[in-house]
Amino acid sequence: MQAFKRIEIQGRQIILLGTAHISKESIEEVSTLIHEERPDRVCVELDEQRYRSMKDPESWRSLDIVRVLKSGQGFMLMANLILSSFQRRLGADVGITPGEEMKAAIADSEALGIPFSLVDRPIQITLRRAWAKNSLWGKCKLLAALITSAFETEKISAEQIEELKNKSAMDSMMGELSGYLPKVKEVLIDERDRYLASHIWQAEGDRVLAVLGAGHLEGVESWIYRFAEGSVSADTSGIDAVPPPGVGGKIAGWIVPLLILGLIAAGFFTGGVGASVGMLVRWLLWNGSLAALGALAALAHPLAIVTAFVCAPIATLNPVLGVGMFSGLVQAWIRKPKVSDMENLMQDISSVKGVYHNRISRVLLVFFLSSLGGAIGNFVAVPALVTSLL
Repeated sequence: MQAFKRIEIQGRQIILLGTAHISKESIEEVSTLIHEERPDRVCVELDEQRYRSMKDPESWRSLDIVRVLKSGQGFMLMANLILSSFQRRLGADVGITPGEEMKAAIADSEALGIPFSLVDRPIQITLRRAWAKNSLWGKCKLLAALITSAFETEKISAEQIEELKNKSAMDSMMGELSGYLPKVKEVLIDERDRYLASHIWQAEGDRVLAVLGAGHLEGVESWIYRFAEGSVSADTSGIDAVPPPGVGGKIAGWIVPLLILGLIAAGFFTGGVGASVGMLVRWLLWNGSLAALGALAALAHPLAIVTAFVCAPIATLNPVLGVGMFSGLVQAWIRKPKVSDMENLMQDISSVKGVYHNRISRVLLVFFLSSLGGAIGNFVAVPALVTSLL
């Protein structure tokens, strides 16, 4: 079931081929179309990082988990791994590695001497924009969706995969995503439609063939016509970087620590030193204990659990830091990842047992669950401190 668009515009011909990323039929369609059309250039829905990963599947061996945590990229790495694992599991059901049709497009282009272009936005920018543009509630829903997909066990057939290229099925999926996570849909679909269309439009050659996911077909076609009409610019500088936090976002990070300090200070004025100290101890216990409980749930090393308890209050009072960074770094220091952990990472994260067994994914689990526990501890502590004043 081929999803296909041929656009004749301003003396150029742009061919859009929509694929399912884990479809054997899509691989065959890509190869057939490139040989039949012999375009001047082939554009593929990949960015430089994913292209390098495809060329070198062993690139995970160079992963430095300590550097990832120190640079504040722990959540982004987790999201990337979960999404990759989800696609790999779907592909395993039909015997296809995700992205094989993109590899086929590049291989056939090179065999025929046709230049190719990588036209997708860098995955890290896409993930970080999806996170940054969401509200607190949206972030919670996004985390829930990621965690659910990480342990999804439902099998999918080759027929269901091919159905993903059907317009009505795709429209239904996009409608569900838009309703549940509108900001995520905006970043993952709408923005990338524009980004892909811009780079396809600007690709050299009078006959350009673009291979992209079927979900982008309608949006990319629409943007190309708008670029041709001159109604909008093909410049993507507004969507190819992570938006800086606004004033509201910067203030929000300090609301909880300032509120806690304010409540403890109020306790001093209403009940004296004893009341203030009691409130301080209560907050430390809530915050530290739940952060430590999160680390314990990740089966962290005892020293990492203690670190989570001690550092949770420090992280609360300085939003730039995070308790998960401290506990994760201690876990990585004590249980240093081995080469085998890097080699088996993508396979291990497809099961709960594997996540706990692999030292890299265990570090990320310690990082995430201790951070989550500390955050919950703060939300629980605030009403508890308010109650102490009544």
